Amino acid sequence: MTSLDAPSGNIALLIDADNASAAHFDPVMTVLAELGTVNIRRAYGNWSKTSLKTWAALSIAQAIEPQQQFDLTKGKNATDMKMTIDAMDLMASGRVSGFGLMSSDSDFTPLVTRIRQQGIPVYGFGRMNSPEGFRRACTRFIDVVALAAAEEPIASKAPAPARAPKADEAKTAPAKAAPPAAASAPAPASVVKKAVDAEVIKLLIDAYDSVKRDERGFVRLGSVGQLAGNRSSFDVRNYGYKRLSDLVQAIPNFITESREGGQVWIKRVN
Repeated sequence: MTSLDAPSGNIALLIDADNASAAHFDPVMTVLAELGTVNIRRAYGNWSKTSLKTWAALSIAQAIEPQQQFDLTKGKNATDMKMTIDAMDLMASGRVSGFGLMSSDSDFTPLVTRIRQQGIPVYGFGRMNSPEGFRRACTRFIDVVALAAAEEPIASKAPAPARAPKADEAKTAPAKAAPPAAASAPAPASVVKKAVDAEVIKLLIDAYDSVKRDERGFVRLGSVGQLAGNRSSFDVRNYGYKRLSDLVQAIPNFITESREGGQVWIKRVN
C-alpha cells in the first residue's frame, strides 16, 4: 500500500475550521505524508468567532493560511463555497497531486467526486458519523478520533515521590517491605482496537477471491489491498491498526505469511 520511495507529491490540505478540531491537525499531517509534502495549508472560517481561537494560534505555528469568510446570512455557512472554489482552482492549476479535506460536512461530496474524476486522490478526515455518501466518495476516509487516539504517545505514570517520615513516625511506624520491582511501574496501555465489521471482512474476502492464487492458495496482500481500495474508502486506522497486514492478522478468516523482500501473503481459511 506504500512505496519504498518517499512520495513526492504536492498536497493541498483544506480545513473547514468551523467543522474540524485543531487537536487533530498533527495526526492528519502524518497521514498525508503518504501522498507527499503538504505545501498548501488553508483553514476556512469566520475568524472573528472566539471558537476559532485555537485554529488562529495554530495557523501561526504551522504556516496555515487563514481564509476569512464572513457569515453573510444568519444560519448559512459561506465557508463551504469558498473552499470549493479554491479546491477547483487548485485542481485546474495542475500543480496539486493530492488533497486532504478536514471536515465532516456532506456538502463536500460533489467536490470530492469531481476531484477524483480528475484522477487526484482525496483523503477525508472527519468523524465516523459523517454521512456515508461523503465517506465513500473519498479515496480514504479516516476517523480523526481514532486517528488521534492511535497517535497519542504511550507514557507510564511515574510513581509519586516518597514522603520523608516525620520524626515521631520514624520511631513508631513499622518498616514496610519494598514493593516488587515489577509493580513499580505499570505496564503501558495499548491502543484500543475496534472490532472489524462484517462489511470490511466481506470486502477483503471478495478482493481475495478476485486475485490469482499461488499453488498453496496464497495471494499477495498488496494486490488485495489495491482491489479493496478501489471499492471502498475504508482505512485500517479507523480500527486502531497502522497497517493492513496488522488488521488482516486480527481477522480469523485469513492466515498471513511473510516472504522474501518483506512481502506479506495471505490465505483465506474460512
